Order: sequence, then structure tokens, then C-alpha cells
Amino acid sequence: METKLIENIELKYLSVGDYEELKEATLESYGGVLNSYWKRHHIEQLTTIFPEGQVVIKVNGDIAGCALSLIVDYDSIDDEHTYADIIAGESFKNHNPKGDILYGIDVFIKPKYRGLRLGRRLYDYRKEVCENLNLKGIVFGGRMPNYHKYKELTPKEYIEKVKHKEIHDPVLNFQISNDFHPVRILKGYLEGDTASNEYAVLMEWDNIYYTKPTKRAATVKTIVRLGLIQWQMRSYKSLEDLMQQVEYFIDSVSAYRSDFAVFPEFFNAPLMAEFNHLKEPDAIRELAKFTETIINKLKELSISYNINIISGSMPEVVDDKLYNVGYLCKRDGSIERYEKIHVTPDEAKVWGMQKGNKLKTFETDCGKIGILICYDSEFPELSRLLSDEGMDILFVPFLTDTQNGYSRVRLCAQARAIENECYVAISGSVGNLPNVNNMDIQYAQSAVFTPCDFSFPSNGIKAEATPNTEMILVADVDISLLRELHSFGAVKNLKDRRKDFYDVIRIKSS
Repeated sequence: METKLIENIELKYLSVGDYEELKEATLESYGGVLNSYWKRHHIEQLTTIFPEGQVVIKVNGDIAGCALSLIVDYDSIDDEHTYADIIAGESFKNHNPKGDILYGIDVFIKPKYRGLRLGRRLYDYRKEVCENLNLKGIVFGGRMPNYHKYKELTPKEYIEKVKHKEIHDPVLNFQISNDFHPVRILKGYLEGDTASNEYAVLMEWDNIYYTKPTKRAATVKTIVRLGLIQWQMRSYKSLEDLMQQVEYFIDSVSAYRSDFAVFPEFFNAPLMAEFNHLKEPDAIRELAKFTETIINKLKELSISYNINIISGSMPEVVDDKLYNVGYLCKRDGSIERYEKIHVTPDEAKVWGMQKGNKLKTFETDCGKIGILICYDSEFPELSRLLSDEGMDILFVPFLTDTQNGYSRVRLCAQARAIENECYVAISGSVGNLPNVNNMDIQYAQSAVFTPCDFSFPSNGIKAEATPNTEMILVADVDISLLRELHSFGAVKNLKDRRKDFYDVIRIKSS
């Protein structure tokens, strides 16, 4: 299915009301094999005994895939078990809410939706359930659908060749790429699976956040992974060439399971070279004609790579007025727009850029975030308003030509992290554009900043890129540490504000 046709992707709990559609999707996924689908009473039982373990992924409202799971006491499972042993003749009596392992009993994606990385979403959901329930890990019997082509190999030899990319096995390759590792060979695992010669590989994923249950209260931590793109300005022959580079970086940060990909301000400026013969205000309005196409492509990429994309910023003409805007393309298929509130004197003088009037936090699957474009980060009132709305992470796409201009953005970003008790991520461009007027040279060192307290780096720098070098910067931020800081920090900047003496208020609503 083409990503441009996707309007919405939802991960939902499976319900009995989904049964008929689920049955059709199962038959389609398994090639119409008779008895390859679950009966209604099985779904009724699964959704009753373990509702959060049974999910479907829907595209434009239609079931595109499914994942079913049980919780088992792993010590009670025989090492040489079969699939029938796990589901206990489809009675699911091995499900144990007090068990320590999540056991996957079914997962599929319909053929027309394959290639959209929806399977990864289902596996990532299982990992989140595992972490939230504090289980040791996930296991399941993985099929080897290409093994029948290599009967001269032992199962062990076959797996080794798959791991070393000498043989392609779509199931094993996918599972290994999603951090599962083979534990042992299971003989006679699934009766009738001739493609695998009835062998399966017991695959396992270890929950590194697992803690042995105690009587003490414990806080479940939420980890968000940021992927900052330090973009190299260079000449491009066409929009297609530029978007090829964009996708390369999105692919790179998504390979590390980043939750966000962040581009800099005006990263598409190289496309203005084609219009360098025009006056600067006319050239940037020509650049603005690319914005809608770029955003539509970024929306497709956010879905395809399962990542939230912050588009940096681009020029956009609205009612014949020129604005500096950006878009948040969420991995669920929705998009939201933000504007630069304070344009620089140069933007106003050379290009005729207008001041924006939209300021808000954005709800994401990683919590509330805020986005301020470059110069806006130097006005503390804006981030304070966002902080009052519950912002945990502030993103600042920027473009600076000199080191002193960069220092203003950096130092203000660090101040925003401290005063608002949040994370701040800044992402900029490097290099030069000799054939684009008013965009000659760039200086940047992208970074992630934290509050300065005992749970964070003492200098408030979580991670930073090499200055003036094209690269990606990937860093994890722990949202739960912010919650602890709000209540137990050495200082409490948000709580200690003298609201009896002063306040920050919004005059205009967005």
C-alpha cells in the first residue's frame, strides 16, 4: 500500500467485535490455509484473560495486522515444548497473570500492508507491555519458512547462515533485526509446518529494565530516544535528490529506534539556488512552493519508518504573507503545524518574513513536547508558557551563520532546560551555500541539554555533536527523572516561582 494513501494508523486492543474482520485478515495473511484462524470462543477467552496482550493494528480503520500473547511461568515450561503445549489444546490454561515471561502465540501483517514496518510496531508494543508489567522478557517459537530449501543443512547451520546474511529468511531476519536472539532449536514445534520441516527457533528478547519484584514501591521509567540530524548544506539537482538525503537520515535514526527525527531550520534552502537570479524576497517565495510537497513526503516517511518527524522549518505563503513554519509529522499519520513567533531582523528586512502567532504544546506518544524555531528560544516567556502546559521536551531547530549567533541559541537553550525543568534538543545545519544569496555559511553543534541536578549531567549536557560536521546525534532522555526533579530536586524552579509577585500570561490565543 502506498503511504500517501494512509490517513491514520491505530494500535488498538482486540475485541470480540473485530472477529469476522480478524478471521478474514488471518486467512489472507496465511494464504487461505484451512483452520489457520482462531475461532470466536478463542478470541473471547484471550481478550478476557489478558486483554492488553491482544492487539490489532488498523490502517484507515481496517485491520492490517494482529499480535496475540500470553503470560507464562517460564520455569513451568519444558525446554523441548511445542506450540500445542503452550496453548494447551487452545484452552490457554498455561496463561498465568503472575508469570514472568510474555509468550507470543501469533503475529501477522496482511500482505497489502507489508513494507510499512507495521510488524515492528507490534513487536515494540509487546516490548512496552513487557516493561510495563515488569516481565523478564519475551519468547516465542519462530518459524524458518525457507529451511525446506536447505535440507542439507542442520537447523543450527541454517540459523548461523541466516545470522551472517548468507541465507535470507524473512521471519528470522525480521526477528533478529528487532533485537531477538535464538536460544534453542525446537523439534516438532508446529505440526504441519512443512516449510520449516516442523522445526522452530525459540527466540528471546530480554527486558533490561526488569527488576525482581519487591515490596517496595517502584517507579516505571519512560525512556524517549531523540535523533538529531546535523544537516550539511550542499547543492542538489532537484527536490527528489534532497528528499533522498532526507530519507537517508530518517532511515539512520530510525534504525536506532529513535522516537523523533529532528531537522534544522531551513534545511531545504539549497533548492533556492535555482532561483538565485531573482531578488531575495522572490527567491524564497519560490522555495515556499516546495513546502507542501516536502511535508506530504515527510508524513509518508513518518509512517513508513515509525518515527515522529520534526520538519525543522520552511517558508510558507498564507494569504500572500510569508511565514517561517514547520510541521510535526507523527507516526500515527497526523500532522500539526507550528510558526516562528519572532523573526530575526534579517528575515524581516531581506525576505519580508512575517511574525507568527501560533504557540502550543503537542501531544505525542512520548508525552507533551514544544517546538520553538531558532530565535524564539531566546525569549524565555514562550517556553514558560509551554512549560505551564506540561511540556517535557523542547525542540529547537535552528540556523546560525556565525559562532556568536550559535552561542546565543545554545546558551539560551541551556537556560530554558534549567528554568523549565525539561529537556531541550537543538538541531542545526553546517556547511555553506555559495550560490544562494543570504544563505552563505552555517555554523552548528547540535546538542541535548538537561536541567543541572544530581540525576543529570553536572554541566547540563546530555549529548552533543561534533561542531561543523555532518552527522546524527542519538540520545535517550528519561522523562521519569523530570518527575523526580519537580518534587525532589535540589532546587525547584517551577514550584518556587513567585506567582504572588509576577506571572507570564498569554495575550493572544493561538
